[in-house]
Amino acid sequence: MTTRKSSTTNHPLEPLGVRPKKNKTTERKARTTRKYTSKKKAKSEGWKQIKWVFIIGTLLGVGIWFGVTFKDGIYYYFSSKRNNSDEKSFFDFRTAEVLKRHNDMLVGFDVSQYQGVIDWSAIDSVAFTAPLEFVFIRATMGEDALDKAFDINWKGARANHFIRGAYHYYRPNENSTEQANNFIAKVKLSEGDLPPVLDIEEMPKTQTMENLRKGLKNWMSIVENHYGVKPILYSGENYYVNHLKEWFPDHTIWIANYNFFVEEIKPDWHFWQFSEKGVVEGIDGKVDLNIFQGNRNDMRKLLVR
Repeated sequence: MTTRKSSTTNHPLEPLGVRPKKNKTTERKARTTRKYTSKKKAKSEGWKQIKWVFIIGTLLGVGIWFGVTFKDGIYYYFSSKRNNSDEKSFFDFRTAEVLKRHNDMLVGFDVSQYQGVIDWSAIDSVAFTAPLEFVFIRATMGEDALDKAFDINWKGARANHFIRGAYHYYRPNENSTEQANNFIAKVKLSEGDLPPVLDIEEMPKTQTMENLRKGLKNWMSIVENHYGVKPILYSGENYYVNHLKEWFPDHTIWIANYNFFVEEIKPDWHFWQFSEKGVVEGIDGKVDLNIFQGNRNDMRKLLVR
């Protein structure tokens, strides 16, 4: 009987019980690869742990900083008085914090027809702590537009003993003389009122910035000659710094800046509009809030005599 040879090729020394020699080069490479992979994996795990420790530490640090920096605002936001309020806003605790930092200065607000019918007799304070003492009221816009609520707001402010001021919303593509005349025809200032305010926020589309500045100066000159007092200039901080500051060095400045991390009024700001989301009893919806850098005696120096 013929025995069929196995198709599997065996090592020639296997019948003698001799173990075949291994390829030492391949074995060394395998060991090296395993060690490298293990080290790489361990290093990766180590970096992951460091990364998470850093992230958690950063978040914890930010949380502690936030709690310390805005402690007064957070306390107000979660206070029982605050919880009873009909209006709630994420920005309310910043309002409380800003007011706390400026408790030696006067606080006010500004309104237009967009606030609707205002109950002036109900307006008293903001954040249950800061009394409201002055108000700016929009009177006119451009060459011929009038704020529909100006007359009633103007009278309501005086009747309820607020220091009041009127402002004109300047339209940069309309004639500056006509805009000045529009304001003068509408606003009658009395002793104890704030100076007129020129509100410029838009960029010109039909003229250069240089010509716009000439128009603003023309408006200022006409209005100052009429009322005998230098007008206040209002604008956003970026607009003012980039386009106005150099050309209007002697005017009282009213700056709008709602940046969450701007916590203090700057030295060259006379008025700071720090929020457009204020909640005030007597006014439906949100309202702009302002701080005057000074006390009552400082304010009196500004007023019309």
